[in-house]
Amino acid sequence: MKDYLVFRLYGPMASWGQPAVGGDRATAIAPTRSAILGLLGAALGIKRDDEQQLDALHTSVQVATKQVTPTSLLRDYHTSQVPSRNNKYVYRTRKNELLDEPKEKLNTILSTRDYRCDGIWVVAISLTQDKHFSLDQLKKALIKPVYVLSLGRKSCPLAAPLMPVLLASVSLREALDYPFPSIMDSDKPHLDKIWLSPNKLSTYTWEGSVDEFPGETALTTHPWDDPINRDRWQFKQRTMHQITVHQITVHQITTHQVKVEEA
Repeated sequence: MKDYLVFRLYGPMASWGQPAVGGDRATAIAPTRSAILGLLGAALGIKRDDEQQLDALHTSVQVATKQVTPTSLLRDYHTSQVPSRNNKYVYRTRKNELLDEPKEKLNTILSTRDYRCDGIWVVAISLTQDKHFSLDQLKKALIKPVYVLSLGRKSCPLAAPLMPVLLASVSLREALDYPFPSIMDSDKPHLDKIWLSPNKLSTYTWEGSVDEFPGETALTTHPWDDPINRDRWQFKQRTMHQITVHQITVHQITTHQVKVEEA
């Protein structure tokens, strides 16, 4: 049993970046650790070049997610112009790339960017022993963020309030199964099932002990989504556990377990 900060993510488009190969920019099915750390950092007002604060946030939290809707995949096809490689000249801006060279020296490259559409995810944040932030501090930042929050890319804004809530002494599954209000209409919760099509199967991912879901066999993977240097966009592997199970009746959470009312 732990204390958790739980919040919900919803948007028409989201992109949870995976290792890029060539011109392809794939997306995971659920928020990556780097995406959640970026969202929390933006809410707290931590700048990308503030390595001390970024490291403090990195060592403070563990991330778990639940995919509520199956989502659909959207692939965006891109063409862009870049100049031929010139070791004797450094292009300071994108404008320099296009205007400092004659048109015949510009080449066209192809790339694709993947997005998940109409996704709903629940995120549970717990603290490590080496914590520098409190859950209450993170919750207040999510309610009133310093920077605009997004779902992986700046072109993917949130489409519903995060509604962060603090839960005390609950299991990880109880935290991720927290019953958030309807997105479409709080007075007509059945509209969510019609328009957002929640999945009968839910996928859970988490860090830490593999035994968080007793009686279930978890798949353990090692994704490259743990940021170590923002300037050079370097990432390392981490250990992540995952299960996909039939959605059951939501666990009941008593009022004393809700430490702070939802905003």
